Amino acid sequence: MTLMNVAADEDRETGHVVLLGDSIFDNAAYVDGGPDVINQLRQELPGWKCSLLAIDGDVIAGVARQLHALPADATHLVVSVGGNDALGYAPLLQERPGSVAEALLLLDAGRDRFDADYRAMLPAVLAQGLPTAVCSIYDTPPSEPNQKVIKAALSLFNDSITRAAFGSGTPLIDLRLICSEDGDYANPIEPSSQGGRKIAQAIATLVQTGRPHPHSVVFAGPARPTSATPPDQVS
Repeated sequence: MTLMNVAADEDRETGHVVLLGDSIFDNAAYVDGGPDVINQLRQELPGWKCSLLAIDGDVIAGVARQLHALPADATHLVVSVGGNDALGYAPLLQERPGSVAEALLLLDAGRDRFDADYRAMLPAVLAQGLPTAVCSIYDTPPSEPNQKVIKAALSLFNDSITRAAFGSGTPLIDLRLICSEDGDYANPIEPSSQGGRKIAQAIATLVQTGRPHPHSVVFAGPARPTSATPPDQVS
């Protein structure tokens, strides 16, 4: 079950959202005593259960381990992972290829490995049979000196995430559009309380209505339309 179907769940007013992944969700260490994402999500979803299985520093492969602790009463899964994997390929940016084409091939080799890991992870999450959403990797603060280079490099890894999401009909929460201001970041790679609230609000809107605002429909094939936020998704 990858779609959040409102009709099937229209009688359920509350549920249990579980967050999987890395420090995008497990950001308590970076908010200087302010509210972290999981507590902000609980504020956005009064009456719901919200559990944090995401672990600061984890990579894509770590999600399989996190699933072992999945609560029996979980109703929704949200995954934000991949940033640490992409960070591991940062040394590629220091290479000195002879052409732009060679540079792209170097980066694409890293993207291929990332893609394989992500495509192995997502089916394991979807196999839980619960409404699921995934997140893109956000950029870095607009004022960061290397923001343009980082943004361009991350687009390759985000392409893997969006293709995996759209190909499986899994909703996508695009953190690049949500965390777009300097104040959304506690440091170049972690969300602040401000950014965390925006993330929590997007998750809450998705699980309650199936339609984060704004949302777009993506057609992934000639016969079966899928969407980042399909109209028939749910809570």
